[in-house]
Amino acid sequence: MVVLQLNMKKLLLVLIVMVSVSKAIDTTSHVPIGIVEKIGETIPLNAEFIDEKGNIVALKDVVTKPTIFNFVYYRCPGICSPILTELTTIVNFMDMEIGKDYQIVTISFDDREKFELGAAKKQSYLGLLKKQIPYDSWKFLSGDSASIHAVTDAAGFYFRRDGNDFIHAGAIIVVSPQGKIARYLNGTKFLPFDVKMALTEASEGRTGPTIAKLVAYCYSYNPEGRTYVFDVTRIAGGMILLFAAVFVVFLSIKTKK
Repeated sequence: MVVLQLNMKKLLLVLIVMVSVSKAIDTTSHVPIGIVEKIGETIPLNAEFIDEKGNIVALKDVVTKPTIFNFVYYRCPGICSPILTELTTIVNFMDMEIGKDYQIVTISFDDREKFELGAAKKQSYLGLLKKQIPYDSWKFLSGDSASIHAVTDAAGFYFRRDGNDFIHAGAIIVVSPQGKIARYLNGTKFLPFDVKMALTEASEGRTGPTIAKLVAYCYSYNPEGRTYVFDVTRIAGGMILLFAAVFVVFLSIKTKK
């Protein structure tokens, strides 16, 4: 009877170990699909990709100004094309100048896609623009699985292969020249004002027009509505401080007189 109890305990211990090992190995069930915002974190600028010319480029040599990142796969039958088309609309109608004030980096997260396909996509979308832009101001990159996942994981962009296609979300991610994530704009439609505000936020440490700084002060990002709203509280607080300062100066001058 004692031997039977010992054998049962050993069997139970083996089963517990097997379950623990299987849970440790099976991590796919815990991988999210969608976007986990990582504002303030930095993407790995040392990651290397292949640009549309077939050249190996490191992101640190590409990201030299506020940058709009977007992750797609070039054969996507779903939301990737609408996002890229929307970016051409942003370039056409936003008063900021691409190549001077900001740039766009499109990365394919399908490691089977080569630079030739990226070059063809680039020509297609440049053809939708109503103005000439510097050729390198909008990069279409492809790369291997390690580089892709290093950047997408750091950006909080999670996807899963489903046969020949992928399950994924849609968004643009605005990043500072230092690679720091400033803002996410989700979906396939973006207001030029929201994009401009996100780029203004991403230009931290850079000298910008005074009017842009003033506008950035007057508006704040609403994470629930995924848009920028007029910040009444901030403006009211500023007006109160300004009134108080004027009142103190008035009292000082009156006392001297």
